[in-house]
Amino acid sequence: MQLILATRNRHKLAEVSALLGGAVRCLSIQDFPAAPEVEENAPTFAGNAAKKAVALATWLAGGANGEGRMQPEECLILADDSGLEVDALGGAPGVHSARFAALDSGQPGNSTDAANNAKLLRLLAGVPPERRTARFRCVLALTELNPRSALRAPRWFDGVCEGRLGFAPKGAHGFGYDPLFLPVGFDLTFAELGEAVKNRLSHRAQALTALKAWLEASGTAHRPPL
Repeated sequence: MQLILATRNRHKLAEVSALLGGAVRCLSIQDFPAAPEVEENAPTFAGNAAKKAVALATWLAGGANGEGRMQPEECLILADDSGLEVDALGGAPGVHSARFAALDSGQPGNSTDAANNAKLLRLLAGVPPERRTARFRCVLALTELNPRSALRAPRWFDGVCEGRLGFAPKGAHGFGYDPLFLPVGFDLTFAELGEAVKNRLSHRAQALTALKAWLEASGTAHRPPL
């Protein structure tokens, strides 16, 4: 079964590929350069994930050719929206996690990881350790695209990883807020713990574990092309 991930983030593609293993063949929007951009302006993670999954599936089903290279076979379209919710900030940055720093300037597009982390630390200056609780949240939207039939409504999978935020970035692995986030039970950040540990604990790992279980239970992962 072929799965197309609605992201241009190579880190997310690597995590999904590693966590799903050989169950599916993973591609991303990078393999479909003509795919349209989707504005992630929904107020919830689920809303943004659904927008991205449905937009990509609709584009592929609409006879994409040339750059699109859509093959006449069944495939899965997967989109995620995820982010960091900080209790001391009322749940921010939430759905704005990737563009947290850019919100200050009103500039479109995502911010750099360094800029986002710097803004977060600035807002949390003076907040004691016991009040620096936070969580990573991930929502996956999965739809099945069969060129011979209608687009199916998304199926949902989610995951949450509780933790707290440090006072300075630490570690050289991961991306996003990983250098600041210490998961419950650890005194090291995701960026220090490394990929193997993160892929057991993270919000995305939990959501993908549920997805993988559904794929195996439904037989979808082993279904031959039409």
